[in-house]
Amino acid sequence: MTKTALFAGKNEEICPECGAPLVIRSGKQGPFQGCSRYPECTYINSFKPQNDGHVVKILDGQYCPQCGETLVLRQGRYGMFIGCSSYPDCEYIAVIDKPDETHIACPQCKEGQLLQRKSRYGKVFHSCDRYPECQFTLNHTPVAGVCSICNYPLLLEKRTSQGVRLFCASKLCGKQVLINKDD
Repeated sequence: MTKTALFAGKNEEICPECGAPLVIRSGKQGPFQGCSRYPECTYINSFKPQNDGHVVKILDGQYCPQCGETLVLRQGRYGMFIGCSSYPDCEYIAVIDKPDETHIACPQCKEGQLLQRKSRYGKVFHSCDRYPECQFTLNHTPVAGVCSICNYPLLLEKRTSQGVRLFCASKLCGKQVLINKDD
């Protein structure tokens, strides 16, 4: 299937590779400017600005620990991050949002601790800091404690119609845990 030109104007631009006129075409990622001699010449020019890693602010007085260049605040595909201004020569990156530690031991591997993380869609979840060796994850807030029914070493907090309640984090048990207020 050949892509047809959407429209060709009187003040045509010229292809820098072959000298033929450029035309506006439609692709799966929107309109773009391409060579009229396609498929012999494959030159394209995107109308969309590059959003992946563009500079938001130059951080004066802060320097890259790897190469000594100035650091910049960038907007990337998954949010804001700090990177070196001499990218791609230097690929230093500093994450702005570091995961929150809960200081609760992972019940699966018993070596790591649970961290609060965000999925690429912005949803908050908790997982073991030893990932990928340990793949334990929770979609609810973990609470230190022991299940009174099955003795599982972790509880989780869920919002129900009766308010916030504690439940066993074990998928096999999952029952509501009652906390004595006498303690």
